[in-house]
Amino acid sequence: MSSRRAKRVAELMKEEISTLIQRDLRNPNIGLVTITEVRLTDDLSYARVFVSVYGENEKTSRSLKGLRKASGFIRSELSKRIRLRHFPEIKFFWDSSIEQGAKITKLLEKIEHERKNERPIQNN
Repeated sequence: MSSRRAKRVAELMKEEISTLIQRDLRNPNIGLVTITEVRLTDDLSYARVFVSVYGENEKTSRSLKGLRKASGFIRSELSKRIRLRHFPEIKFFWDSSIEQGAKITKLLEKIEHERKNERPIQNN
């Protein structure tokens, strides 16, 4: 279970990383990225940053590689904005939950459509 402090710092990191990606990163490989969650260890030594990328798998792969390459820069910039004695090591991971949710929604819509189009069996 994460400590209250870790949750607070994680939320702040999420906001600041989003801002950095939008305003300061100049890497053409990084596409339209959304930070979905930041999970910190209780001792604040490691941060797992989960991202969702708009586009196909190739864009996701390129964006993750770009973010991982920029993690040193991101960590350095964050340490200037968020005051911590020791700043956590940052690792980026793909969050597939949005894509999975979209697939589930499409399946449910298909089932509902098929159900509406079924004709009741007539007893003669």
